[in-house]
Amino acid sequence: MIIDITNENFENEVVKSEIPVLVDFWAEWCGPCRMIAPIVHEIAEQRSDIKVCKVNVDNNPQLCNQFGIDSIPTLLLFKNGEVAAKSIGYSNKAVLESFIDKNI
Repeated sequence: MIIDITNENFENEVVKSEIPVLVDFWAEWCGPCRMIAPIVHEIAEQRSDIKVCKVNVDNNPQLCNQFGIDSIPTLLLFKNGEVAAKSIGYSNKAVLESFIDKNI
């Protein structure tokens, strides 16, 4: 399951999460975002050791500013409420899973 993140639920879903959280910053008009979306969905369905969330950059500029998001897709991996790792741009599933495994 993927959770849509907004300014209102960010703290509860990401900062206070007891497990690592992968946050995908994306936009509907972004081609690479559309390419990586099915991979992010697969990971969300297949893994129970992380929480997967998405932030629509057009609807949540405050979160983009807070985390310095200037390219999308950007995936941030949070551990204990802090950014543990960052991946910018499209990645295939193997690369994305390696990124997650290396940083959780």
